[in-house]
Amino acid sequence: MNAAPLRVLVIDDEPPIRKLLRMGLSAHGYHTLEAPNGKTALEFLGERPDLVILDLGLPDTDGHDLLRTIRARNERVPIVVLSSRSDEASKVQALDLGADDYVTKPFGMAELLARMRAALRHQLQIHGERPIFRVGELSVDLVRRIVKVGDKEVKVSPKEYDLLRVLVQHAGKVLTHKFLLGELWDSSTDAQYLRVYVRQLRQKIEADPERPQYVLTETGIGYRLRAPD
Repeated sequence: MNAAPLRVLVIDDEPPIRKLLRMGLSAHGYHTLEAPNGKTALEFLGERPDLVILDLGLPDTDGHDLLRTIRARNERVPIVVLSSRSDEASKVQALDLGADDYVTKPFGMAELLARMRAALRHQLQIHGERPIFRVGELSVDLVRRIVKVGDKEVKVSPKEYDLLRVLVQHAGKVLTHKFLLGELWDSSTDAQYLRVYVRQLRQKIEADPERPQYVLTETGIGYRLRAPD
């Protein structure tokens, strides 16, 4: 018996966008639930969708308020914000409120699907955290606190390990500077501290620290650890 298709709740007030998503997602085996406004979205939330695609520009409610409500009602559902708002402040606010990722309109379906897969993997991982995390040549043993690139053990400082651990726990999700600072120091700490430790960590785990493959920069927002393939 084939597994039931994953259900994606699409919250967007633009019929052409909903149609595009319905066709694109259906072609890749997803089942869509469509909500043109916040009220309908909250009704569909009771059907426990596997992932939410949320447009912030809704006619009956502020998108950030709806995001906050969805996250309060369901801590686990992956949320990918899809919005024409490209300013960094809007992205940071959405991510701080619990969105797993943010895709700006106009968008490519291939990119959206990749972001969805990363968000789904992230939620599976943090709620069933594996003792050993692997992506590419990088492995992190969360029990023994051992970091390796290939077969070579990498010596990291306690703070570098703490940074890597937080990134691993949320692999595939964009983590804002504010979130990371709050986890490692406190949210009022100068972001320069974070940049220093990211640079030091990259020197140890990246083949080319200037072109990182694991710890990726989201300009003006924060960092993302590449999700496992």
